[in-house]
Amino acid sequence: MRRAEDDSLRILLWHVHGSWTSSFVRGRHEYLLPLLPEGGPWGRGRCDRAWPAAREVSPDELRHTDIDVVVLQRPEEIELAERWTGRRPGRDVPAVFVEHNTPTGDVPRTRHPLAGQTAIPLVHVTHFNHLIWDSGQAPATVIEHGVVDPGELYTGEEAAAGLVMNEPVRRGRAVGTDLLPAFAEVAPLHVWGIGVDQLGDHFGLGERIRPQGDLGQDALHAGLARCRVYVHTPRWTSLGLSLIEAMHLGMPVVAVAGTEASRAVPPEAGVVSADVNELVRAVAALMADPELAHRMGKQAREHALASYGLDAFLRNWDVQLGRVTSGGSA
Repeated sequence: MRRAEDDSLRILLWHVHGSWTSSFVRGRHEYLLPLLPEGGPWGRGRCDRAWPAAREVSPDELRHTDIDVVVLQRPEEIELAERWTGRRPGRDVPAVFVEHNTPTGDVPRTRHPLAGQTAIPLVHVTHFNHLIWDSGQAPATVIEHGVVDPGELYTGEEAAAGLVMNEPVRRGRAVGTDLLPAFAEVAPLHVWGIGVDQLGDHFGLGERIRPQGDLGQDALHAGLARCRVYVHTPRWTSLGLSLIEAMHLGMPVVAVAGTEASRAVPPEAGVVSADVNELVRAVAALMADPELAHRMGKQAREHALASYGLDAFLRNWDVQLGRVTSGGSA
């Protein structure tokens, strides 16, 4: 039940996407994160992250805990929430579903798993997702990403391109792994993320592709900020928060024109194109002109602060949660 004294909410959500959750739990509410002894996808808890407003809870605790709203991120969570709490999301307790991902399969005609109902509104994290998913009868809206500002750390002192890619060998073309050799011809590539250590064996390009490992945010941001340019290669993923974080750092961007990238990166902040040769030329130009890189980086940071700031993200979510808990829709 909503606590009348401060109008805050008790929100149940699973820790699915660390960067998105890190922003979401900085609101004025209380956030319940399921924790299982074995961890795993259904019980990660905080994963030792410094989230003061987030409280880890076991399934047994949830059965006896008042919950104002459930923020769903995977279809399986609907049944899981009912089993653990005894309350059906969208029927016994208000709920909203956050769609982080682009669809798969027959994309122009892909119906969202919640498209056939009206009780749980959909919140897409990008306008592209809203456009491309068939949301059917479900009320749908967009709340764009907001990130915690890491500060203007950019130096660009290393004539190298920085990239962030999770599982690039397994995910392959979806995240643009096959494009790395072309960029490596004009700049060394410093690559962070889960599974990047496999890139050396995958391509055999020696020092041209330099895996940096899967680091914490502070170390990642410090390393990225030393690179001359941020390169964003995904063809078919939702807008990566690492791109927005790089812009906050003050980095110029060279990005494949896939999904939301063309809307996220204005012309003064970088180069966005479906022509890989044009992108490679842009990286080469920024390697050769640090002053240009700094100018574009400042524009990138200005745009990121205005369009993907944390305050606006939390305000928009407060509006959405207020509608859902008061009986309204998206």
